[in-house]
Amino acid sequence: MAAQFGRRLRKGAMNTTVAAVAVAALAASQGPGLVTDDSGRQSTTGTQPSADGPAEDSATGNSPYYTDLPPLESPTPSTSADPAGATDVSGDSAAGIPATVLDAYKQAAAELRSAKPGCNLPWQLLAAIGKVESGQARGGKVDANGTTIGRILGPQLNGNGFANISDTDNGAYDGDARYDRAVGPMQFIPSTWAWAGRDGNGDGRKDPNNVYDAALAAGHYLCRFGWDLSDRNDLDRAILSYNNSTEYLNTVLSWLDYYRKGTHEVPDGTGDLPDNRSDNRDDPPGGTSPSTPPAQGPGGGTKPPEPEKPGSGGNTTPPSKPPAPPQTPTDTVDHLERAGSAELTAMAGEAFGERISARAETEAGKGVGKVRIRFTIVGVTDTTFNGGEKVATIVTGTSGVAVAPALQAGDATGDFTVRATVVGRTIPGVAYSASVTPRAADSLARTGDAALTCPAGGEFENQVQVKATYKGAVADGVAATATLIKSADDPTANDKGPYFKDADGKAVRTLTDLKTDAEGLLTLPKLYADDTAGTYLLRLTTTGGAVLTVELTVTEPASPSPSPDTPASPSPSA
Repeated sequence: MAAQFGRRLRKGAMNTTVAAVAVAALAASQGPGLVTDDSGRQSTTGTQPSADGPAEDSATGNSPYYTDLPPLESPTPSTSADPAGATDVSGDSAAGIPATVLDAYKQAAAELRSAKPGCNLPWQLLAAIGKVESGQARGGKVDANGTTIGRILGPQLNGNGFANISDTDNGAYDGDARYDRAVGPMQFIPSTWAWAGRDGNGDGRKDPNNVYDAALAAGHYLCRFGWDLSDRNDLDRAILSYNNSTEYLNTVLSWLDYYRKGTHEVPDGTGDLPDNRSDNRDDPPGGTSPSTPPAQGPGGGTKPPEPEKPGSGGNTTPPSKPPAPPQTPTDTVDHLERAGSAELTAMAGEAFGERISARAETEAGKGVGKVRIRFTIVGVTDTTFNGGEKVATIVTGTSGVAVAPALQAGDATGDFTVRATVVGRTIPGVAYSASVTPRAADSLARTGDAALTCPAGGEFENQVQVKATYKGAVADGVAATATLIKSADDPTANDKGPYFKDADGKAVRTLTDLKTDAEGLLTLPKLYADDTAGTYLLRLTTTGGAVLTVELTVTEPASPSPSPDTPASPSPSA
């Protein structure tokens, strides 16, 4: 049976005023940038990102989360500091993080320091989100490989009190073929995991139920869009993108601050599990807490109300079914169409000249606006959208068309695919073929005009240097070949005249695997001449068709000057 989150315990014995004071004190000591009013409601100071975005564009689908806040007293750190910036503490059980879970957070942060150093991701942020999302994988109930013992599942996102996200994975991750559910210790919804998933433990799989995979995926998710998490505004944006709720933001920030002050490792399976969750509140909707505490069941839990008996005078009419959620624009989409016939080709390192677009249509072919289209780069390629990400979600305009961000080619050449799908629907997507060609030059020119002359048996004083350009701009990283050819009409390598030397000092007359530098420059190795005088040709060619032919001259060796001790030859007799 899939394990579910715990239920919130009512604390009816706590006076409302006392609770408000406690929360206010916590916010002042633990929550950076938090403001608490007299009723205990929290908000963040300064300008904050919007917290009303669509659930489909969050990591979790805005699923419920634990709302427990850290203790009022901070953990007491020891004198030894962790190289990653944390301190070990002992004592307070709330500061304890299960050993395997803690290791997964630190490994993920270490990899992000290398992969995206500008993100400045602290592992304590992963720990804060892991605490709020799953109570650190339900107190660290994981096996030796970091996989949870039993799945951790959020509720059905069926629109009944939650977001409405129809099934996107055919139940592969969450076991539900009707609606999506948040999965695993970091609570990814399947549609997000499909592109954000990572293999954090090196077993060749991307499993949202594995804490190493999930922690690494969460790290990359929080570091997208070039966000710098040492900047408060970017930090807020990243957290809100994970679960779009101001209360969620404040709760995560509180745990982040708490863990930064110190943590300690506890055995797997012994971590504290929170009680309170955002979908099970004390307060009735639209009202205040009741003055009479609810009845307590065994063990201090809330006792469920007794069902009314027939004939007792109570209302025996069965409750009506909740109304069906209103139809959204996404619900009316029947299919996707390609919009435009862009030829997706770019040279390595360059921006693609054309952008991809897709059109959401009804069954009758009418365009549907306000629909989210997700564009995903698929295949072995380092091409990304502007901003460095391989996924972009764009809202369709009134005509039903969504235009993806411009593609930026990396260094890898070859073909790949960009796939467009409708977020929140399982209708077929459309695919676009794209190709990255090698870097090219269309012009080569010498950087100097000195004559290239050498006596037979000697070496050329000047090395040949050329500059490559493409459409007038510097052409860097372009592959080139240099060959000492037989003639202008015969480009085969010559067997006499000037030559280069290989690593063993042997004569070679063709050089391959040459490449221009960042300034488009290419400097050839030193040239030597054999004992055959004459005029010779050096031809350089590049990817893209640039050709340059350079003339080389080998002169006869100079006649030796007569020695001063050598007698002059007698003049012939008259």
